Amino acid sequence: MTASSTRRTTAAHTRLAAVGSLAVAGALLLTACGDQTEGGGGGSSESSSGASTAPLFSKLPADIQKAGVVKVGTNAEYAPMESVEGGKIVGVDPDIAAALGKQLGVDFQFTSGGFDTLITAVNTGRYDVAMSSITDNKQRQEGLDDSGKKLGEGVDFVDYFTAGTAIYVQKGNPKGIKTMDDLCGQKVAVQRGTTYEEALQAQSKTCTEGGKKALTIESFENDTEAQTRVKSGGAVAGVNDYPVAVDMAEKAGGGNTFEVLDEQYEAAPFGIVVDKKNTQLRDALKEAVDAIIKDGSYQKVLEKWGAQSGAIKAAAINGGK
Repeated sequence: MTASSTRRTTAAHTRLAAVGSLAVAGALLLTACGDQTEGGGGGSSESSSGASTAPLFSKLPADIQKAGVVKVGTNAEYAPMESVEGGKIVGVDPDIAAALGKQLGVDFQFTSGGFDTLITAVNTGRYDVAMSSITDNKQRQEGLDDSGKKLGEGVDFVDYFTAGTAIYVQKGNPKGIKTMDDLCGQKVAVQRGTTYEEALQAQSKTCTEGGKKALTIESFENDTEAQTRVKSGGAVAGVNDYPVAVDMAEKAGGGNTFEVLDEQYEAAPFGIVVDKKNTQLRDALKEAVDAIIKDGSYQKVLEKWGAQSGAIKAAAINGGK
């Protein structure tokens, strides 16, 4: 996410901010963690000889062709993009991955862990990719921290979705929050390691430079904890990706817990995270994203989850700024 938007990305998850850092600036150095939940993927198609007949199978690296699996790291706490239902990871990202799997002839197997560890887990080889509403931005591409210091190798992104940032508040908006500027001097809840957190830090600086009080940013390990803080009144607002905030407001407490402010801040791309050395996998994924856009399966996934507003017309590599 960018300073003018709130998302899981850095300076741009979004997670609708950081694995952003979804990806995640300083989080680039963190190691992957436990709390794993296995999820589905799918789509491999094999001939009688054992080789896949899928149209893009030959584009994949040999080791993934042999394994028949793409290992995916995610943080499954972000409905409708990815969440756990009945012990299975479901949502926009797993369904897009399943469509990609049909083009590539391999299964995408999701494992859930900490959001701020996903990029490092890709760099170390624990996962082949990360797919978790991770905002594509230059900071993550280059492995930089907030000050521009080199922290890691950086990663490549295959962009497949776009989302703007939203502010959500208690139902009825008791504090009368209307814009980002109204957050000055207030407590705001956010998931740690997201670009949202960075966007709030930038907004806090804007507040003080304008003669207002700084924000009190309350950062939590996961988005659910941030939502709970807003629900209890401990924070006047939270920030999130727009489709996630809308889904949350519609479902939480039967639609009586939260509401989303009308203004949606600057949109940025979500990307599939790939190690910079794995250019063959990166390029195969880009072809696969373009293929599912062309055949209509991409649009069907977005319609299923009510996420049509994030549709793109073509995949891009490192399209984030």
